[in-house]
Amino acid sequence: MERRTLTPRPGWQQTVEAQGLVYPLTRHPDGSLRPYWDESACYVFSLEEVEALEETVGELHRMCLAAAGHIVAEDRLADLGITDPRVAAAVTESWHRRAELPSVYGRFDLRYDGTGPAKLLEYNADTPTSLVEAASPQWFWMEDRFPGADQWNSLHERLVEAWRAQSALLPPGSPLHFAHSAADELGEDLMTVAYLKETAEQAGLTTDWLAMEEIGWDSLSGRFVDNQLRFIRGIFKLYPWEWLTTDAFGGHVLDTLDNGGGTGSTLWIEPAWKMLLSNKALLPILWELYPDHPNLLPAYLDGPRDLAGTTGYVAKPLLGREGEGVTLHPPGAPAVPRDEPCCYQQLAPLPAFDGNHVVLGAWVVQDEPAGLGIRESTGLVTDEYARFLPHVIL
Repeated sequence: MERRTLTPRPGWQQTVEAQGLVYPLTRHPDGSLRPYWDESACYVFSLEEVEALEETVGELHRMCLAAAGHIVAEDRLADLGITDPRVAAAVTESWHRRAELPSVYGRFDLRYDGTGPAKLLEYNADTPTSLVEAASPQWFWMEDRFPGADQWNSLHERLVEAWRAQSALLPPGSPLHFAHSAADELGEDLMTVAYLKETAEQAGLTTDWLAMEEIGWDSLSGRFVDNQLRFIRGIFKLYPWEWLTTDAFGGHVLDTLDNGGGTGSTLWIEPAWKMLLSNKALLPILWELYPDHPNLLPAYLDGPRDLAGTTGYVAKPLLGREGEGVTLHPPGAPAVPRDEPCCYQQLAPLPAFDGNHVVLGAWVVQDEPAGLGIRESTGLVTDEYARFLPHVIL
């Protein structure tokens, strides 16, 4: 693994925008606009490294599924903060019926510096973003800059195949809706949904889309409807389940949830069982089930334990995006109590390449490793100001 400095392509911003990355710049707190898509450098891997990472991701995904089964079997949903009996029942039923429910993709965030085993930082299994840049502009960048090279990137083909393979699980006779939140000001959620919609269409599905805020409730029929008053029978939502079940219409979601048994009216993708994987309480449960696994970091739910005095620790809210609420505590610093439930994970500072802290985002599509996206940050927490850098296998 090596970071190489490059000269950006002339007109790079217009190029990646035309390829779907309509948010190539990020506005920083000082008001400046700086590249989010950053092709002033790239990361180079050997084929052996990528094959080892791919094997690691496959194993981590299988371990996570086993941990999800353990949570359900041992009735540990409360450890994830899922205490509403109706939500817990919906998640449990969804898990038991998972073979009947479409599930598309997820993203592992890994610490890796090229010299030791990759370490799992978290699993974004419900609403992962940075998909568009990993799947499309990154591939075309490689073809421009390194023709004849390769990349860990079968995302597009695997997404199309995932929709095609699971099409029989979708409600017949109605379009599959794709929804994002209109509160997204940058366009990242919008374009992620638009890209997934395109892959579904390439798989032969009939689709439509709308904003989450446009979803209506028909009280006469007891059904969700779109902005054309059509019943919504199947919908992909880039909207976290913890929001979906606590919004004003959360009760209607649970009342009409199609968990694969054909008794409900709306099939939501990703399915409710993804709440078992998208929660950072998964990390301590993994450590409990697989102690000292080379790809895991020690993690606990009841506090940092001995991590405070030895390696230091990171406190992470059980739910959250873009590093929100994450705090770092170096070794020897007094443990700081948190009011909210947290995961306390061993501090494993992100490796620095030329002063840039890097995290690997490894994608899984329909249970199979599918590609890699890399983000850099100035600080040790990968936040909303991180940059995306392409990679190549040489």
